[in-house]
Amino acid sequence: MTTPRPGLRERKKQFTRDALLRAALELFTAQGYDETTVDEIADTVGVSQRTFFRYFTTKEETVFAVQEMIECHFLTALRERPPQESPLEALRRAVLDSWDTIDEVIKAAVPVELHMRTYQMIESTPSLLAVHLRRSSDVEEQIAQLIAEREGLDVDADPRPRVAVAAFSGVMRVTGRMWGAGEDTSVASIRALTTTYLDQVGPALAEDWHTARTRSTEPARSKDTRPE
Repeated sequence: MTTPRPGLRERKKQFTRDALLRAALELFTAQGYDETTVDEIADTVGVSQRTFFRYFTTKEETVFAVQEMIECHFLTALRERPPQESPLEALRRAVLDSWDTIDEVIKAAVPVELHMRTYQMIESTPSLLAVHLRRSSDVEEQIAQLIAEREGLDVDADPRPRVAVAAFSGVMRVTGRMWGAGEDTSVASIRALTTTYLDQVGPALAEDWHTARTRSTEPARSKDTRPE
């Protein structure tokens, strides 16, 4: 069934919202989040402050509006992963697929390049990073619930879904921090870094690091140990 096209009124409202969102992110990334006012955002679009608050309850909401779209996209991708995949493999493939298709999800609202600059700004702005971590905690619980459903488990009775998601989310936080401190803000760079770090989860959890290090540094011994 064909989805009805939005009417003129709805299209105008969406256009205004997208314009405000893009203006906000451009200003934040150019001059700083704390240095940007709602009045500046509204003036850039040519609307009143009152109009801004019809679309966003706070300035902070504009920062995470696109991120929320991406989180929903990731959850959808995770739901669609084949049931035979292990939880960590499903999480890995879902997040990489989400990076591969990010342009399709957000291009109607903002360019991907602007979102990546915003992501980097969040990582370098303490007040926004605190909000980001709090929001991430809520998303992690949604992911754990979804993993439990995939595996036919009770998330409150079996700790494994939350443990798996905690490991995955920890890697994602490290990846975001490492990427945010770099100079390459492209999707390709964060996807490559994400792949590298996620691929180390299994070895990091399964190996005895001390034993492995000892084996690699221990001098070779002669097979003949008899005294001369």
